[in-house]
Amino acid sequence: MEDYVYVLDHLAKGRGDVPHHKRHPVVYGIGENQFTLLELVPKDDAMFNIGEKIYVGKDPDKRKKIAKIKGRINYEDLTSTAHGEMPYVLLDMVQKTKERFIKFYNNSPAISTRFHVLELLPGLGKKMMHDILDERKKKPFTDFGEMCDRIDFLRAPDKLIAKRIELELTDPDQKYRLFTRPPITKGHY
Repeated sequence: MEDYVYVLDHLAKGRGDVPHHKRHPVVYGIGENQFTLLELVPKDDAMFNIGEKIYVGKDPDKRKKIAKIKGRINYEDLTSTAHGEMPYVLLDMVQKTKERFIKFYNNSPAISTRFHVLELLPGLGKKMMHDILDERKKKPFTDFGEMCDRIDFLRAPDKLIAKRIELELTDPDQKYRLFTRPPITKGHY
């Protein structure tokens, strides 16, 4: 379960595609640990900013803005605003928890003798993968900027991670899930 969620969208009057008598305020968010997409019921008069980190854990004293978690949702259940904001929110999340992703670059394993986990990052080819593997053998990476300094032509390793997370969230048929949970099948939360 996620304790913190980053806001992707807030509809104070509910979704416009729902009949008026069934509308209720809703917040769409993405979990901090497993990037779980959630539909949340806000507390009365709570205000939200896109990208804001809010507590949704079990401690009722810490839960200031969310009344309850309605449930997990899939990418297609999000609003178009949430779709548009997701790349920016994901990049911000990766940058705020960079130690986790630096560790990924330092420790990611091979999947088989011919295929490495790093190759699953969009835009990272075999040569760049070998450069990363060679450099991490010399000395573990400490941050994204240092990675770029040590590896020729590597730009924005944080964006590569954010793009992979987005791909896993938007494509339910991804064989490998490095950072996210599998999508839900309708009727199961």
